[in-house]
Formats: sequence, C-alpha cells, structure tokens
Amino acid sequence: MKIFVNKKIKMLFCKILLCITIFIIFAVLCVRLENTAIYIFIAAVCMSAIILILCYKYFYKQNKIIEDAAAKIREYSLGNTKARIECNDEGELNKLFHEMNSLAAIMNTHAEKEICLKKFLKKTISDISHQLKTPLAALNIYNGIMQDNITDSDTVKEFTDLSEKELDRIETLVQNILKLTKLDSGTIAINKENENVYEILEDIKNRFVFRANQEEKQIIVTGDTDAEIICDRVWFIEAIENIVKNALDHTSSGDKILLSCKSSASIIQITITDNGSGIHQEDLYHIFKRFYRSRFSKDTQGTGLGLSLAKSIIEEHNGTIEVDSELEKGTIVIINFFITTKL
Repeated sequence: MKIFVNKKIKMLFCKILLCITIFIIFAVLCVRLENTAIYIFIAAVCMSAIILILCYKYFYKQNKIIEDAAAKIREYSLGNTKARIECNDEGELNKLFHEMNSLAAIMNTHAEKEICLKKFLKKTISDISHQLKTPLAALNIYNGIMQDNITDSDTVKEFTDLSEKELDRIETLVQNILKLTKLDSGTIAINKENENVYEILEDIKNRFVFRANQEEKQIIVTGDTDAEIICDRVWFIEAIENIVKNALDHTSSGDKILLSCKSSASIIQITITDNGSGIHQEDLYHIFKRFYRSRFSKDTQGTGLGLSLAKSIIEEHNGTIEVDSELEKGTIVIINFFITTKL
C-alpha cells in the first residue's frame, strides 16, 4: 500500500500492532490467574492509553508540518518569492509539498518572463515611436513645401516622390512589425512543403532585377539546381528577400550579389555574398537585434527589422544564420538547414 511508503506512518502502525500483540499475549497468560477480567481490563486501558499517546504525537507533528507549510504559503503570497516548504521526507504529503514548490518555481519563471516582456514592449514601443517620428516629420515638411509651391509643378512632383518614399518606409516598418509579432505569438501557420531551393533563389533574383539594373548592380544565382528543402515558400522567400535587400542597400554601382545553394547528406546551405561596404566588427554581434542601427552605417532609410525578421523565419524552419564581413571588402551570410531525415 502507498500509505506505508511514509516511514513515520509505517512506524506508527508497527507500534500499534506491537501494543495489540503484547495485550493479546498478556490476556492469554492471565487466563489461568484469578481475577482475570481485572487484569485484562487494566491491560486494555494501558494499551489504549499508549496507542492514544502514539497517535497524538504523530498527528501533533503532522499538524505542525501543515502549519509550517501554510505559513510558507502565506509568506509566498505576501511577496517572498523565495519561500519554500520543506519536503525532505517520504510520503504523499511531502509529494504534495514538492509539487507546490515546483508550482511556485513555475510561477516565478512566468513572473520573470512577464517583467522581461513588459520591458521588451516598453523598449519596442519606444523604438517604434522613434522610427515613425523621422518619416512623419519629413512628410510634414514635404507637405508644407508643396502647399507653399502649389503652382510649381516640378517642386510638387519632387516632394510628392519623396513623400511616397517616406510612406513606403512607414508601410514597411508596420508590415515587418506585424510579421514579427505573428511569429513571436505563434499565431501564423507555417505550411511546409518540398521546395526547390535554386528555383526560390531565381524567383528572388527576378524580384530585385529591376532595382539591380537601375543601380547598375548584378545579382547572380549559382549552385546545386536539385537542392530541395521542406519549407513554407512564402515565409522562406520573405527571409531571403530581406537579406538580399540589405545587401543591395550596402553595395555600390558595379558591385555583385551572389546567391548560392548547395546540398550535402545532412545540410542544405544557402550563402548570400556581396562585395559591398561590409559591416563593422563592432556591429556583427548586434545586427540581428530589432531596431538596431549601427553608428557606422550611412543608411538612414532602413528600419532595423529586416535581418531580425529573417533570423526569426529561418529559426522557425529549424535553420541557423551567421554573418562574416570585412569593411570595404564585402559580406557573406551563411544559412544552414539540417536535413534530419538523412542524419
């Protein structure tokens, strides 16, 4: 029986059984004596008294343990998150105390996460406000200039184009925030299917070919044409696009961006290589942080969310991403996806 797992309960039952056994033996021995009933009665009273004393001591200690546990629970509820119930013995009661201690630890973890989440939300809201402040201020200026030069069609067109760029920037910021929020909350469905990696890279190249031609840059796709990966095509393209866009933002006229893929027995590897301005060594550790803007960067139009979004999507596909770069020589982004079915 589980009740006898507790050594104290087991000992109590053994002592009671011993008292009963001694009483029975004494009663048998008293049968041949005169005044047998009196002796048996006295023995029964003594046995009952001993059993009562044993039970009282046991339940007194149990009550003390429960009172101490209740005091620890009250202490925890009043704010002492380190309060714990002692549960070093065996038995069901101590199992209950252990579970309560585990529950307290879980609640502490959730509380710490809530504090971190509040700090993160506070910082995120601050970052979003800062990011929106610049384009909104620019739009306000452009609108004022256009109102003052409403008859000058060239001025109106110039600042209409600038306004459109700022609006695109705001839209990109908002869309990226929404995508990151969905990924963080797990409210999106990742529909993974078998896809050809080379074809995806060609698709991404075609999406940027007009911009690349306008800026006199080259996008080249090479690698294993048969490489395949199980992924959500839409989100996968979103991730690689953000990296390619970042490469275009940091390259100059005549530069090249190389998209390559190769497969092995256990890994699909994608690399995005450019010979652009490179990334300062101080920034390499921070480039995937949200809203991170390098003090060395000349890019004033970025939102600081593209690489963070790319990393989140890649990790959602059980992949890894790393960056190696050298100033004025270029950057290489390496993305690895492990093929678990072949390991």
